[in-house]
Amino acid sequence: MSQPAPHRTAPPGQAGAGHGETCLPPEQLSSPQTLSAAGPGLECDAFCKEKILQRVLRNVNSQLLVVRPDLNMAAFEDVTDQEMKSGKGMHFNIHYYKTTTPSAGMPVAFSVQVEDKSYYMCCEEECGKMIVRFREGEVPKEIPGESNVIFFKKTFTSCSSRAFKFEYSLEQGMFLAFEEEGCLRKLILKKLSREDEVDETMKISF
Repeated sequence: MSQPAPHRTAPPGQAGAGHGETCLPPEQLSSPQTLSAAGPGLECDAFCKEKILQRVLRNVNSQLLVVRPDLNMAAFEDVTDQEMKSGKGMHFNIHYYKTTTPSAGMPVAFSVQVEDKSYYMCCEEECGKMIVRFREGEVPKEIPGESNVIFFKKTFTSCSSRAFKFEYSLEQGMFLAFEEEGCLRKLILKKLSREDEVDETMKISF
């Protein structure tokens, strides 16, 4: 993996649950092998899980994010009411963390249940490009340092307080987004060209 950008931290304190959100108590979970802790003398965060919300993730077109582990893919799709009820690969657990040092953005991680297996979202480098992957396993309750499963939740714009964007914790300006590939809108990581840019492909609502 390429050398991460200077690490930024997220604010301490609790994140209030919004109206209609389902909160679950955190469980003691094993740590994914892809986690990386900071080395000696490197100042970094320590993340501790605070709560879990169960939500579906929608893009600007109101399509739902669906994870398909058999195809090694996640994409935003039009979903029928019947498919929505089955919930296969589309009902996410959003894991909120408290952190030891202050900054902008709420640290979160994502996991999803597909049949009888749990998968967590992470970012990995392949062929010189950062991509989003879903790996089988559980999101850890505590993270001692830097991690490729943590994203910073930010309000999309001041005029869209109910929509959000999610910045990858190890690379400033890199956000979850979608990219059209044929008839698919695949989940990707995308770099903002400037800080004040508004990119609708990064807009995610619950």
